Amino acid sequence: MAKWTPKHPAPEPLEGPVVATITGGTILWFVLFVVQLPFYGWFADRDLLWWVWTCAAGGALGIIGIWYVRGRDAALKRHAAALAEAQGRDAGSSASPQ
Repeated sequence: MAKWTPKHPAPEPLEGPVVATITGGTILWFVLFVVQLPFYGWFADRDLLWWVWTCAAGGALGIIGIWYVRGRDAALKRHAAALAEAQGRDAGSSASPQ
């Protein structure tokens, strides 16, 4: 069996409002959880409690996701600022004749 190798390079990752997207999804999971709570007995009678707890788990994991993407976003901004500062120093040192 031949080893699989990619025929083209991987695409660049999509960037966008990641923090807002994860926050919105987390809020949606919590809203779905709260909306289902009044019907807890109905879900229990039909052995469908996993619907309620899936929404709770989605909200809890979303909290972790928000923490993660906020840290990632801050690290990307620090990296971009450090690169800009380094390029500014390089441009300034080459522009001044000595």
